[in-house]
Amino acid sequence: MPTRMGQRYSRDYTEERLREIADDLDKAVTVPVNVMVEAEHRVYDLSEMKEILRAAEKIVLQDCGCKAEYGNCDSPQRTCLNLDRSADQALESEEYNPQEVSLGEAVEALEMSHKAGLVHMAYTMKGDDRPTVICSCCPRCCHTLGGLLRFGISTQVLTSSYVAEDDVESCIDCGVCVDRCVFMARSMTDGKMQYDVSNCFGCGLCVSTCPTDAIGLVPREDSIGPRPVHGVA
Repeated sequence: MPTRMGQRYSRDYTEERLREIADDLDKAVTVPVNVMVEAEHRVYDLSEMKEILRAAEKIVLQDCGCKAEYGNCDSPQRTCLNLDRSADQALESEEYNPQEVSLGEAVEALEMSHKAGLVHMAYTMKGDDRPTVICSCCPRCCHTLGGLLRFGISTQVLTSSYVAEDDVESCIDCGVCVDRCVFMARSMTDGKMQYDVSNCFGCGLCVSTCPTDAIGLVPREDSIGPRPVHGVA
């Protein structure tokens, strides 16, 4: 699943198109850190997403436009959720097969996309007090996540509430978390797993598949930093 910086696909966004999208994000889904912005763009773990859904009065599930258009992976496509005002807009547009769903159905969609290795990302638009669009993103198809990773600027753009924390004594260096890490915070060197917390965004993909329960999530402000890379003496 992870994409590498600079990696391209046969069907991919051109640099010009990515710049157009970036311009739109600056106006609608802002990304700068420590300045007043029009919208907040964050990476959320599954538990946070469930809390957001419970606060919504209307939830609409639809196909992911990025995956439908580019098809660079075999990830589930019916993964995008719109809440309240955005839900009404999705139903009105009728694009990507929108359908109003229950809280339980929305949670099932999130759990399915989490198992598939997708990253849950939420958008809080200007004028809203909470997220109204939830995407389960693939780095191979989705413009925001894929574009940020390709150009190596995810650490400058994304925020999250949590980061992963490892129990080094319980880690068996199996590499399962390396395969699950979209943000390339984990790697294998000489049979040893290395973890760079500075590249972690607390999406929880590594936590749910660690066979020895050696990984947990901790609040970002409680994490010790800067820390040495796990696996490096």
